Amino acid sequence: MENNFENNENQNEKQAENLANQPLEHTFNNNPTTPDAPIENENVNFQTRLDLSPLQESVEKVKAEIAKVIVGQSKMIDQLLVAILSNGHVLLEGVPGVAKTITAKLLSRTLSLDFSRIQFTPDLMPSDIIGTSVFDLSKSTFEFKKGPVFSNFVLIDEINRAPAKTQAALFEVMEERQITADGTTYPLDLPFLVIATQNPIEQEGTYRLPEAQLDRFLFKINIDYPNLSEEVAILQKENNLQNNDKLAAIAKVVQKSNILQFQSLVKQILIEPNLLEYIAKIVLNTRQNQFLYLGASPRASIAILNAAKGFAALKNRDFVTPEDIKEAAIPVLQHRVVVTPEREMEGVTSTVIIKQIIDSVEIPR
Repeated sequence: MENNFENNENQNEKQAENLANQPLEHTFNNNPTTPDAPIENENVNFQTRLDLSPLQESVEKVKAEIAKVIVGQSKMIDQLLVAILSNGHVLLEGVPGVAKTITAKLLSRTLSLDFSRIQFTPDLMPSDIIGTSVFDLSKSTFEFKKGPVFSNFVLIDEINRAPAKTQAALFEVMEERQITADGTTYPLDLPFLVIATQNPIEQEGTYRLPEAQLDRFLFKINIDYPNLSEEVAILQKENNLQNNDKLAAIAKVVQKSNILQFQSLVKQILIEPNLLEYIAKIVLNTRQNQFLYLGASPRASIAILNAAKGFAALKNRDFVTPEDIKEAAIPVLQHRVVVTPEREMEGVTSTVIIKQIIDSVEIPR
C-alpha cells in the first residue's frame, strides 16, 4: 500500500510538472494538450474594456475652465456634463441670481460648438425660434430663413415666459433634432443640446410648461443658494475680476468631433439585465404610487438608462451600478410625475415621493 501511494504521488508530481511547462494559453482550453480546443464557457468575454481616459481628461478640463468663474455647484456641473454625454436636454430651475444663465454660457464657451441664446418673452412667436419663409424677389420663390434654434448649443432663458404656442415650437426639434416648415424637413447639425432656465417663484407674466414639454428634458436640475463659505468665495472672485469680462479667460477645450465620439462611447457602457429590471421597477412604481396623479412613461426609463451610463462614464467606469441609477432617477423623474392635489397641499414634493420609491425597490445583487 505504501509503494502504491508513493507511485501515485510521483505520477501527480510529473503531471503537475508537465502542465507547468506548457504554454500559458493552453491552460484555458478543455484539453491542455490541444491548444485549439474550444473554450468551455462561451459567455466569457476577454475583450479589452472601454478606454475612457480621453473622456475623463476632457471632463476635467471643462470643470477647470468653469471653476474660474463658478464657485461650488459641483453637482449641477456634473449633471450638465452627464446630459451632454447622454445627448439630452436640461431644464435649470432656481431663483434669480444663482448662476443659471452664466453657467450655461460658460459651458458653451468650453465646447467648440455653435452657440445660440433665445430670450423667451410673452410676445415671442414660433417663427422667431424655428425660422420663416421669406419671398425672394430676385428668384421669385420663397426661401426658408433658419431661426436661432439651428445651432449646436441653444440656451433658452426664462422658458416659462413664452406662451404655449411658442413652447410647442420646441417639441419636434428637441425630440427629433429636426424642424418641419412648409412641408420641408430640415435636420439639425449634431450634437444638439438645449439648456433652458426658469424661475419657480415668480408667477406674473409666466406660463406653466405643459407635461409634453417637460418630458423632453432629460434632467430638471434644481439650483439652491450657496452656503456661507461659497458666498464669500463668490465675492472674492467678483472683487478680483473688477472690470474684466468673466467669459474672456474661458478657453475652448473640447472639439465637436470629440463630443460625438464620447456620446457614442457612453452608449457602449455595460449594464446587467438585472439593473434594467431595477430601472423598470422604479418607473413602474411611479405609475402605481397613490400619491402621484401621473406616473413616468417609458421615455423616462430610457432616460434613466442613458443618464446612468453617463454617470458611470463620469466616474471612469465602463459598467453601470445601482448607485448610478439612483443618482440619475431623481433629476430624470422629478419633472415627469405629478403629485396628487391632496399631497401637494400638504407640501409633499415629487422629489420626496421619488426618494421613497427608490428606497422601497429592492436593489439587485
